[in-house]
Amino acid sequence: MSRQSNRTTDSKKMNSELFTLTYGALVTQLCKDYENDEEVNKQLDKMGYNIGVRLIEDFLARSSIGRCQDFRETADVIAKVAFKMYLGITPSVTNWSPAGDEFSLILENNPLVDFVELPDNHSTLIYSNLLCGVLRGALEMVQMAVDVRFAQDTLRGDNVTEIRMKFIKRIEENLPAGDD
Repeated sequence: MSRQSNRTTDSKKMNSELFTLTYGALVTQLCKDYENDEEVNKQLDKMGYNIGVRLIEDFLARSSIGRCQDFRETADVIAKVAFKMYLGITPSVTNWSPAGDEFSLILENNPLVDFVELPDNHSTLIYSNLLCGVLRGALEMVQMAVDVRFAQDTLRGDNVTEIRMKFIKRIEENLPAGDD
């Protein structure tokens, strides 16, 4: 029996490493395809957004989470359930704004940056920008417009990776006339 559990752990670690290396190859190709880091950052955000739009259905089905009552509850679900489910980490939720409409996700360990070192000629690359797009796309599908950006990044010499999220507005569903 102990052998099976070791295989499961080894399999998860292998899958994680394969994902990390595949993501690295994607970012490398984008750097070759686009002229500057700003364009690569935009493409990573756009790709992440498209993933988030589709991933939210899987998340809602697998987690059995209902509608969050406020932005604080949303932050807890993102950190304690979504990040754990898809990346195997649990970031801390900190630095709330006084209005309660903005917070930080602190990632002590960002699995996307394992085995990564940014070259000097890519100092403005936001390597994990895909995560910002995923969060923005997923939350938009549950009627929340948010601004998501990296405030700190270990790849740039910071002690932690910090993703800053700001609630912009609740998106009202616009149903066509007669489709109540």
